[in-house]
Formats: sequence, C-alpha cells, structure tokens
Amino acid sequence: MASNAGPTPSNFIVVNNDQLDVELANAGNKPVIVDFTAKWCGPCRRIAPVFEQLPTQFPGAVFLKCDVEDNAQSSAKYGIRAMPTFVFFRSKAKIDEFRGAKMPDLKLKVEKWLESEANGEQAEDKSKSYMDLVKLIDKSSIECLNQCNDHDIEACLTNDDRYMESDCDEQLIINIGFIQNVKVHSLKITGPEGFVPKTVKIFVNEIKTLDFDTAERSEPVQELNLTKDDVGEDVVIPLRFVKFQNVSSVTLFVKDNQGMEDTTRIGHLAFIGSPVNTTKMGEFKRISGKKGESH
Repeated sequence: MASNAGPTPSNFIVVNNDQLDVELANAGNKPVIVDFTAKWCGPCRRIAPVFEQLPTQFPGAVFLKCDVEDNAQSSAKYGIRAMPTFVFFRSKAKIDEFRGAKMPDLKLKVEKWLESEANGEQAEDKSKSYMDLVKLIDKSSIECLNQCNDHDIEACLTNDDRYMESDCDEQLIINIGFIQNVKVHSLKITGPEGFVPKTVKIFVNEIKTLDFDTAERSEPVQELNLTKDDVGEDVVIPLRFVKFQNVSSVTLFVKDNQGMEDTTRIGHLAFIGSPVNTTKMGEFKRISGKKGESH
C-alpha cells in the first residue's frame, strides 16, 4: 500500500490473484505503469515510496503494484526476470520498461514517458482523418506465406462474407505494402471464434518478406496478445502510434490462434490510419469516396 499518510489515490492499485490483465483493461487507453516487486527484495522496498508518490503527481495515469509471487502467471507472461521492474503499458500493449532501483532515473523515465504520451494524445486529437487504408495498398506487394489457395489473403482485405485461412498449420506471415507511406494508427481483425489470431508480431518496412524462423526469433515493433474482446468489426486494436509514423509496408506474423485450432482464419483485416503526404489527402478522398467502388 502507499506509504504516504493521506488516503491512497484512486489511480494506485495493488494487483492480486493474477488480475493484472483485468486492471490493464479497466484502465482503457490511459497510460499504465506497473511496479513488479517482491516482499523479500531490498531495492524494491527502497524505491517503493518514490513509486507510491507518483499517482498523486500524475493523476492522468494508472499505477499498479504487482508482487511477483502473488501474481506469478502475470509476471511470467510479461517476462519479469529481475526486481524491481517497471513496465509501461498503453491500451493493454507493453510499450517500455525500466529495471532497477535508481530513484531519480525512475522518476525522470516516468516524466518523459507521460509527457510523450500526452503529446501523442494531443496530436491524435487534432487528426480526424483516420481511415481504412485499403485504397492505398499496393496489390503487387501483397504476399502471404502458408495461405490456403482457396481462401487467400485478398479475401480478407474487404469486409464481406469471404475469409482467408492458413494451410499446413495455424501460422501465417502476411506482408502488405502501400503505394505511398502511411501512418498506421490501429488494426481491425475479425474471424470465427477460436480460429481468429491470438499472438501477432508486427514488423514494418522490411526489405523482404520474413520467413517463419526469422519472424519467430526477431524483435517486432509491437506484439499483440489478442483476446475475443479485441477482435470484432466494431473494435479497433490500437498500435504504438509513434512507431508507425512513416510506414511503407507492414508484416504480420500470426503465431497462433485463440482456440488452438489446426488452422487460422481471418474474416476482415483492416489497417486504420492516414497517408503521410497530407497534400494528397483531397485527391485520395475523391478517389476513394465513391460508394461501391472496389479496390
């Protein structure tokens, strides 16, 4: 619990019973900082008073305290190997982390990260031009490894009754290029329950399409761990927008699906964002604005 004499701030929560993902979901799109700590850890005890002062200083963020022994599954899921470790989240996605008990460094890290988050939110609020980027996809660049010939990648790029499906197993590598550089704000992924993707590693601007071994061992720009609540036509999956500002291509490595099915199916895959070259926005709207046009 917080060590200050006053009441515990509402944005400071002690996580119990491996409910970390629940608390991350409850935070919505607020920035979240999680202190992975341990009762027996001396450095954790030393830095705890500093961490417990932060919720009062930054009321727009959520601060979670997560004991690694009381929350063993959550700690394992997010790869905690040393304490204290402070992990930064936004919209349930892991953004960054800080290890160690250097108090000034932690406070500076938090201040810089929350300032960056605030600036990003302001920039996003100014932009109301996010759209489905399907019209900017370069058809000649589309490639999908391990797709079923009868249900290929192009079937899921439009929102209709068709779907794409993997072939030999549940994994897919999807490469999509764009005719001009874009900013990608979020994704939409739909599919039948159980067959829809679960773990998705996202890479950008790869020179050539990754193979499965390379995708498995490479560090992505962002990794998604999707649940049934994240996949649906009315649901957008937010990305680390700052990492997707000048994108010429996106590669998705679908590692598994939510039901451990033999194959993975995607009903609709959409990239939501805007062109980088805003001077062409009017031209883009005129081209794509006619109802009923196909891509």
